[in-house]
Amino acid sequence: MSALVKFVDMHKSFGDLEILKGVTFSVERGEVVAIIGQSGSGKSTALRCMDRLETIQGGELWVCGHALHRDDVDLKALRRDVGIVFQSYNLFPHLTAEQNVALAPRLVASKSHAEASDIAQAVLSKVGLAEKRAAYPEQLSGGQQQRVAIARSLAMQPKLMLFDEVTSALDPKLTGEVLRVMERLAADGMTMILVTHEMQFARNVADRVVYMRDGRIHEMGGPEILIKPQTPELADFITHEQ
Repeated sequence: MSALVKFVDMHKSFGDLEILKGVTFSVERGEVVAIIGQSGSGKSTALRCMDRLETIQGGELWVCGHALHRDDVDLKALRRDVGIVFQSYNLFPHLTAEQNVALAPRLVASKSHAEASDIAQAVLSKVGLAEKRAAYPEQLSGGQQQRVAIARSLAMQPKLMLFDEVTSALDPKLTGEVLRVMERLAADGMTMILVTHEMQFARNVADRVVYMRDGRIHEMGGPEILIKPQTPELADFITHEQ
């Protein structure tokens, strides 16, 4: 299977409420895909399914070769392959930036303290925070904390990075800091799927844009659909997001 991510007629419900109503699409290695849509359209739920934080009720979902629709999926192996970053940073307040980043390589990948420290320093440099490695979360701005959260995921050398509205809690200046890091990751060839309201970023960086509406993919195409949408629903959404 050449696609790194493949949804096949995927369905997801919470009780009687169907959130995803037969979603089918795939993401190739090295591709950057932006998922957009109104609140409640199913975009964040779709993203959470890719890391098996949510289970699906119908269809198939393949991520980095793992069959997430099966009960016997190896979650530890999956999460070595997939990094996910949320709106909230979820850093341990009693650990420094370096210690936060080094934790997973030590506990999950069984790296020594020295190896994990080297990895942490390398990825903190990658997100522009080498000089903040000894700082605690409370000493960092929101944008810096989010960049530490990205570094924490990168420390596991994932094949796929997922971003769920990672800039929505940040002011414009701090948003720019985080988006520049994501741009560099995209330029380096990282496969990325991001749920975002940053239309300009999606136009500049995404290879493909997926517009979700009412639990379905309503329109999909290259970033040009954000300039010349093919449906009135997407045109209306873009107008309200400007």
